[in-house]
Amino acid sequence: MTSPFFGEFMGTAVLILLGNGVVANVLLKKSKGEGGGWMVIASGWAFAVLMGVLTAVACGSREAHLNPAVTLGFAVASGDYSRLLPFVSAQIMGAITGATLVWLHYLPHWKETPDASLKLACYSTGPAIRNPPANAISEIIGTFVLVFVVGAIFSKAVSGTGFTPGLGMYLVACLVWAIGLSLGGTTGYAINPARDLGPRIAHAILPIAGKGPSDWAYAPIPIIGPLIGGAVAGLAIKLIGF
Repeated sequence: MTSPFFGEFMGTAVLILLGNGVVANVLLKKSKGEGGGWMVIASGWAFAVLMGVLTAVACGSREAHLNPAVTLGFAVASGDYSRLLPFVSAQIMGAITGATLVWLHYLPHWKETPDASLKLACYSTGPAIRNPPANAISEIIGTFVLVFVVGAIFSKAVSGTGFTPGLGMYLVACLVWAIGLSLGGTTGYAINPARDLGPRIAHAILPIAGKGPSDWAYAPIPIIGPLIGGAVAGLAIKLIGF
């Protein structure tokens, strides 16, 4: 039953369940994690990436991208675009599924939380200061760092000399943790179109108690910005020759 498509679907579902789950744990009223703060959120997302990657690999995706920007970046680097459409489809479907599970898991807490913007934040990203050009630059930079450093982690120079098998996925989780702590405060570091689009779709269609609008006006930035950042990183990897 395992396959690359199934692996990307399951891995992304786990990523979003745990990643958006930690946001809900910190933001929703009467949660035992309420008020945990940015360190909890950034750490939770790092662990979510690790668990998502482990799940994806076990379910058939050795690449374990979980992110259209990563898939695009490595397609640009390799020149092989054959997996772009199936991987992205699986990732978005997995993200919608994971976001739906977050809604179910915190079901009584949506009604207890009066602020509709906090509910949306449990699904999609939003800027600290709404400035579309600056917000897009933040997403481009963050995603470039993600894809470029992932390429460095798995490069022959790093992984080809005494690299412990399986260590790379732990280093990727550390990378996501670093991005969250260092670069995440401007836009909430989507750095992943599926991570934002899938949950935003779920927010729009689910019967979340007291929800507000899904802020589709901002939605293009966490989609286009990461795709640009990923593609530029892929080109840089190709030119450097990782």
